[in-house]
Amino acid sequence: MQKYSHLPQLEVGILFSPEICFRLNGIFTCRTTGKKYTGAYNIRQTEDGYLLSQADHREPVSLPLTFEPEDDTTSDFDLTDVVIGIQFHWERKENQKFKGKLKIIDEQKHLTAINILSLEDYLLSVISSEMRATSSAEFLKAHAVISRSWLLAQIDKAKTVRGTYSSCRVDQEEYIRWYDREDHAHFDVCADDHCQRYQGITRIATPQVAEAVRSTRGEVLTSESRICDARFSKCCGGAMEEFQNCWENVRHPYLTGKRDYIPESHASDSEKQITGPAIQLPDLTQEEEADRWIRTSPDAFCNTQDKKILSQVLNNYDQETTDFYRWKISYSQQELAELIHQRSGIDFGEIIDLIPVERGTSGRLIRLKIVGTLRTLTIGKELEIRRTLSPSHLYSSAFLVDKEKGEEGNVPTRFTLTGAGWGHGVGLCQIGAAVMGERGYYYKDILAHYYPGSRLEKQYE
Repeated sequence: MQKYSHLPQLEVGILFSPEICFRLNGIFTCRTTGKKYTGAYNIRQTEDGYLLSQADHREPVSLPLTFEPEDDTTSDFDLTDVVIGIQFHWERKENQKFKGKLKIIDEQKHLTAINILSLEDYLLSVISSEMRATSSAEFLKAHAVISRSWLLAQIDKAKTVRGTYSSCRVDQEEYIRWYDREDHAHFDVCADDHCQRYQGITRIATPQVAEAVRSTRGEVLTSESRICDARFSKCCGGAMEEFQNCWENVRHPYLTGKRDYIPESHASDSEKQITGPAIQLPDLTQEEEADRWIRTSPDAFCNTQDKKILSQVLNNYDQETTDFYRWKISYSQQELAELIHQRSGIDFGEIIDLIPVERGTSGRLIRLKIVGTLRTLTIGKELEIRRTLSPSHLYSSAFLVDKEKGEEGNVPTRFTLTGAGWGHGVGLCQIGAAVMGERGYYYKDILAHYYPGSRLEKQYE
C-alpha cells in the first residue's frame, strides 16, 4: 500500500440540472475563457451550444468550465436549488455555499456542478453534514477516520472498475441490482446520501469538528494492506450486515455480521476499552430467528430514545424520521400493487405474496420474491427492495411480511411490513457509535467494534 506524498484533492458532484445557477463571491478566473468573473450567473445549453448569462450579458462558452478563486481564503461560491436526500423521504432543495473551485461539465442528461477541494476541507463539511457538530469528540473523530477511509478507498477502486463494472444481473426469474459510487464516472463522489453527505460550508464546522479532523489528519483504517471501504449507516437495528449482501460479491473481513452490543462487563469502567467479545448474534439468515429478532427490541447501542444523543446524529430533516430501530408500515392491496407497478415498471397484477428468499447476517433481505396474479419475479439486493416497496425508500430491508386476507379468494387485502433499522447496516452504525461516544468509549475502540480486525494507519501528514 503506497502512502500519499501530499494532501489529496478530489472532485465532488453537487448539482445535476439542465441549468446551473451560481454566484461567485470574489474574483474567479476561468482558464477556458481566459477571463475573470464575479457575481451571479447561470449556464444552460441552447441549440447553438452553451450560454453563460449574467443579468443582460450573454456569453457563448465551451464546457468544461473551471472557475478558480484568486484568493481561496476570502472567496467562495453559491449554488442554487441543490437537491438533498435525492429520492429519499426527506428530499428537498436548498441553496448551498462552497469553498474551492467550481467546475461545470455536461453529462448528456444534464449539466453537473462539481466542487474541487482538498480532502481535509471536504471532511470538515462531511462531519458537519452527516451529523450534529455537537456530538461527542470521540464519535466525531471516529467518523472523520471512516469518512476519510471510505473516500480514499473509492478513489483507489475507481482506477480499476470504470468501464468494466456491472451492478445488475437480470433474467426471466430475477432482477438483482445494487447501487454504488461506480455510478459516477466524471467525478470522485457525489454530495448526497448515495455517497456521503457533503453540503459545503452551508453547515458551518464548529471548533469540535475542526479538532476531530485535525487530530486524526491522514488517519485511515486498513486491512490486508489496503485502505478499508469503511461503510456506515444511520441505524443497524442491533445487527451489522456484511458488505457482499448489499453490493458486489466481495467479502471484506472488517465488514462482517456482528451484534451492535457490548455488555458492560466487557468494557473497562476507567477507560471504556473493549476487553471481551461482543455478545453472540443469532443466525438471522434463518427465517425463524429473523422473525424473533425483528418482532422484539433486543439490547443494542443503537436501541435508544435519548433525544440528546439522537439530536447529535440526526440533523433537522433527519429528526422527521421516528421509530427507526423498529418500525411498521401497512399497505392495502391496491396501494401495494400500484406502488410496485410504479416503482418497478412491471405490472404484477394483484399481489399474492412477498416471500423472503435470502436474508443477510442482520436479517436484511437480499432477495425477495414478488408473487402477483400476472407475474412472479425475485428482486434484490437490499436497496432495490427498499426502492420497490416505498414511494421513496423503506428504512431498511430487514422486515417481515404479515398478510390479511378477505372473505373471498387467496388474494390478501392488506400487507403489513414490520422492520428493523435505518439504512444498509454495513460498518459503523451512526446512532450506535454516538451512544458509545456518550458512554466514554475512545474513537479507536468505536472503530474496533464496527470494523473488527482493521488497523489505524496514517497515510499523509
